[in-house]
Amino acid sequence: MVGFKRGEASITIDPQNGARMTSLTIGDLQLLTPRQESIFHWGSFPMIPWVGRIRNGVFSHKGKQHQLPLNMPPHSIHGTTYDRAWQQTDPAGDFEISLGENWPFAGRAVQRFRLNPNSLEQTLEIHSDGESFPASCGWHPWFERQLARGEEAELKFQAESMYHRDEEYIADGPLIQPGPSPWDDCFKGVKQPVEIIWPGALKLILESDTDHWVVYNMPEHAFCVEPQTGPPDALNLAPNLVTPNKPLIARTWWRWELL
Repeated sequence: MVGFKRGEASITIDPQNGARMTSLTIGDLQLLTPRQESIFHWGSFPMIPWVGRIRNGVFSHKGKQHQLPLNMPPHSIHGTTYDRAWQQTDPAGDFEISLGENWPFAGRAVQRFRLNPNSLEQTLEIHSDGESFPASCGWHPWFERQLARGEEAELKFQAESMYHRDEEYIADGPLIQPGPSPWDDCFKGVKQPVEIIWPGALKLILESDTDHWVVYNMPEHAFCVEPQTGPPDALNLAPNLVTPNKPLIARTWWRWELL
C-alpha cells in the first residue's frame, strides 16, 4: 500500500490491485466503499484501455477484428489493468503499467495522483509503444451512501443527453433525453461541477476534462459517478485514436468542503 496525507485528507493506493485508490479519508470520513468480494465493486480504479462493456468483447481497427477476453461473459468490461500490479515510478504519486497480453497492441498506461489538503487531482494517460490503436479511459469510484456521520448522500447531476442502452446495459448509439434516476447510464453535456453532498458531513465537488460521465446509483449501499473519455462500447461507437505521438490523456479534479 502507498499512502499520502495532506492536512486532514489522506488517500491509500494499492499498486497490486490495479493501482486503485482504496481509501479517501477526510478527517474521520471515509468516502470510498471498502474491499468487496468482486474486484469491480470497491475503491476507485482506472478503466484502461476501455471503459464499461465491449459488446461480446469484439472490436475492429483498420479492417481487422480483435477478440478480447470475456471477463464478464458474454462481454468484456473495464479494460486490462484493474486487477494487475502497477509499478510506482515517482514518489509524488505516479504509477505505470503495460497494457498487457490481453490487449492486442503494444502500449502502457500512466496514472498520477496529486493530493492537497482540500483537493485531489488525478490523471490517466494511455501511450502507444508501436502502432496506433483505439482506446478510452476513465475512473470508476464507488462512493458510500452513508458516511460515519451526516445524512445519506445527495447527488446533484444534470446532463443534456444520455445514450440509449439496450437490455444488456450497453450503449447502442442514439442520444436521448435523460430519464429519471436511478441510473446505470452514460451522459453527455454534463453540467460541471457535479456535486455529492452528505448533509451534515461533507460536500464533494467533481470536475473533469472528459466529455462523458456514467452514473450508476442502483445499489442501496453505494453509487458511482464516473468521468470518462467515451461511452461503454467506445471501441466500436466512439474510439479515441492513440498514436506514438498522441497519447490519450484525461484528468479529473475532486474538491471537498466539510459541513
